[in-house]
Amino acid sequence: MTDMKTTIKSVSIDLFFRKGYFATSISEIAAGCGIQKASIYYHYPSKEDLLFHIMNATMTDLTDSLRRCLSGETDIEQRMRTAVREHVRFHLDRQKENFIANSELRGLTPEHYQVIVEKRDEYEEIFQDIIRRGTQAGVFADGDAKILSYAILTLCTAGASWYKPAGRLSVKEISDIYEQFIIAGLKKGNFGPMRGA
Repeated sequence: MTDMKTTIKSVSIDLFFRKGYFATSISEIAAGCGIQKASIYYHYPSKEDLLFHIMNATMTDLTDSLRRCLSGETDIEQRMRTAVREHVRFHLDRQKENFIANSELRGLTPEHYQVIVEKRDEYEEIFQDIIRRGTQAGVFADGDAKILSYAILTLCTAGASWYKPAGRLSVKEISDIYEQFIIAGLKKGNFGPMRGA
């Protein structure tokens, strides 16, 4: 049987996804759980703490899943392919949590915001390392690893905002499209300095 803390988190994820964090009240969360409003605070000190818990757990799971998938993979191109596929899969399989994590940061306290930003930096560094190594090995075209990682992650994360589980393509088919598109860009792209007026 699911414990109440998990139930509160699950109900909150559904409400934050549908209505937004700021538009969701503690009373609505309590009603969705079938408990009194005061009972929420026994498990979570505040609505903001609940939001932070969702974001923190999501970022931890995201990073852990990526590290597991990359463990033992030494081929640099295959590492990027695997990283892209796993990032897309995670964001589509856990669409609600990821949508919240990427749209409700302004709801966090400065201290909690900093924790999440540091976790994001750690995650982004995995992609940047793959890009740098790929460039050094001549597998990928020269480019700014940090900006390229932002481009890749922004592109792959966006699926959480439009994905429909009952849509015409499966998660695997979508991740395959992203993988091919990104690898083609990294290998054939010319990311040299822009020549402007």
